Amino acid sequence: MASRLNPYISFDGDARQAMEFYERVFGGTLTLNTFGELGDKDAPGADKIMHGMLETDAGLALMGADMPPGMAHSPGNNIAVSLSGDDDAELRGYWERLSDGGSVSVPLEKQMWGDEFGMCVDQFGIGWMVNIAGSAA
Repeated sequence: MASRLNPYISFDGDARQAMEFYERVFGGTLTLNTFGELGDKDAPGADKIMHGMLETDAGLALMGADMPPGMAHSPGNNIAVSLSGDDDAELRGYWERLSDGGSVSVPLEKQMWGDEFGMCVDQFGIGWMVNIAGSAA
């Protein structure tokens, strides 16, 4: 298997909901493992997600997990997930679903470099950048 780069997002107790949302957005196969599956099933946070992985037929991969019990969740604005390519319909569909219920900071529209580009923050506070190469819009 070749090396690949994919985002890994930490959540503050809502990793299951977030990863299931991304599965609805991108499709694919979602695997979720809880802290309790590999440890004490009665421990605090045993039902929280220790590791989640979404893999799509299009080759996208997204990982996420809840913060382990006792570790502080420190959200910041230094993470964004970038989606880019030339499949207008596919990328536009992702954009519509990701921005639904979130906020748009840069509308998906033609930019000075010739591509369509937009930025949004989804309903879980994750920043997304979508770039459609050579879009005719």
